Amino acid sequence: MGMEMPARGADLVIAMPNWPSGQATANILKVGLAKEFNLDAEVREVGGLTAFKELESGDVDIYAEVWRPNLDNLVKTYVTEKGAVALTKRGVPAWQGLCATSDAAALGIKSVEDLLDPAKTAALDTDGDGKGELWIGSPAWSSTEIERVKANSYGYVKNLTLVEAEEDVAMAAVDAAVATGRPMVFYCYAPHHVFELHKVVRLTEPPYDPEKWKIASREDPLWISKSSAPVAWDAAHFYIAYSTAFGKKHPEVVRFLEQADFSPDEVTNMTYALQVERQEPLSFARSWVNAHETRVDRWAKP
Repeated sequence: MGMEMPARGADLVIAMPNWPSGQATANILKVGLAKEFNLDAEVREVGGLTAFKELESGDVDIYAEVWRPNLDNLVKTYVTEKGAVALTKRGVPAWQGLCATSDAAALGIKSVEDLLDPAKTAALDTDGDGKGELWIGSPAWSSTEIERVKANSYGYVKNLTLVEAEEDVAMAAVDAAVATGRPMVFYCYAPHHVFELHKVVRLTEPPYDPEKWKIASREDPLWISKSSAPVAWDAAHFYIAYSTAFGKKHPEVVRFLEQADFSPDEVTNMTYALQVERQEPLSFARSWVNAHETRVDRWAKP
């Protein structure tokens, strides 16, 4: 059942995003596919845009976690128009937006409108320049760019320095802020362990309105300045993606991917294990598959 791709040194390649749940899922798929089909999968950290390109080219066979609507532009190109990539039908419900620590909420920062008040955002200043800081995500995330669009659209970019940094760094900053009583506002998403660790408040904002959510084509180098999104994110889900060419050769793997199911609580536990307990993703995946052996076996059945 192995694919004839000796140059890659593995039967298939799983693209792994750089956030904890994606790392856990990619390795669970690796361990599960080895158990059920004796397929050796290479897990490789790849960004979303590169992953879709390599799914089309055949350099990657599976992408562990595709967030929508974040990657809808790539889904439109590679799934709808080209038909080179397919998404599983089963998605994990998710949420994304901005969160405030309890100390920030106590100062009256409970909505995006509060970020328009320089007297309130000054409390978020950590470098003494008079402007607060707001982590909007990792430089590699598509959501980070859209959060910049939202900051421009709402107008709070005038009061805040938008910070891009890896999630490990940002979550350490959240831990430190909570421990020292320093107010902090940051991009957040669920399922995620931060809601288990700390009392954080989701900032309220106007509900999603497709008429107001105008994201320009990312092929335009000025797309961020040409976009507007003064409303909340649409309801989110994330899915497993796979190359349609690979799927035709391995329908049994497609069936496995289609039946793989993770609950939001399980995803939260995954992020906690990797981010807080510092478990190594592959070791965690092996333990997870062993603990859910019957369930993983069911994923492989017709």
